Amino acid sequence: MGDDTPSYPKFPRNTVNRYGKPRGKYDYETIHSIVNTTPVLHVSFSTADEEDPFPAVLPMLGFMGSFSTPDALLTEALDLYIHGYISSRLMKLGNTSPGEEEGLPLTVSATHLDGLVLALTPNHHSYNFRSAVLHGYAKPVTDEAEKLWAMEKITNNVVEERWANSRIPPTKTEMTSTQILKVSIVDASAKVREGPPGDDRADLKNEELRKQTWIGVVPTWTHYGTPVPGPENRVAKVPEHITNYIKKENAAGEKKAVEATKGGK
Repeated sequence: MGDDTPSYPKFPRNTVNRYGKPRGKYDYETIHSIVNTTPVLHVSFSTADEEDPFPAVLPMLGFMGSFSTPDALLTEALDLYIHGYISSRLMKLGNTSPGEEEGLPLTVSATHLDGLVLALTPNHHSYNFRSAVLHGYAKPVTDEAEKLWAMEKITNNVVEERWANSRIPPTKTEMTSTQILKVSIVDASAKVREGPPGDDRADLKNEELRKQTWIGVVPTWTHYGTPVPGPENRVAKVPEHITNYIKKENAAGEKKAVEATKGGK
């Protein structure tokens, strides 16, 4: 990436140290694409209980986008939106965030597993992966139009076109019981590992070891199976927006994982 590539600033907390030069990424596009294709994000925050020293971590749904510029590209500055129940601990903290004018500080992570990297020795076994860690401040979305927009985007991030193919708009109860937090990102980084195993030269010269130990990469991706109707389902045929999504995502996941076997270490 060139110096003119839109990127997040580097601070000690988001700088990738180990294998930082070949694997560390700070550009918007890499980080945003990882977040928006990860089904589950992990959100970490400090609790209000002074007697509890441990930060909390929750699996959550979310996406990156821009309400003011809905057609914004992944290469542009975007906000992170996360979805939760209004009375959950995180959402309550997001509403109050005492002493935090910027909002509630959060750390958010997203990870894709792309392959099992099998080497000559246990020490060099690894994974091909794409991961991102973001830091930012969260505030509740109070504008109804922005909240509806975020709810639609999050729903369609589960399955494309799902919002339009379900009962909408949400009821008043659904709107009041759902909270959307908008996270303004301060900094972020990604770490990406691709390619075959990297073994020591001494082991590579050991022909006996090489003849008895298989090395390589097992491509790994999320595979969506055949839809199973629920007991209350009354639609005979699985809708195209679901089957098309499954076909597209399975093909894209396999392609990405196979391509990662050939990338740089």
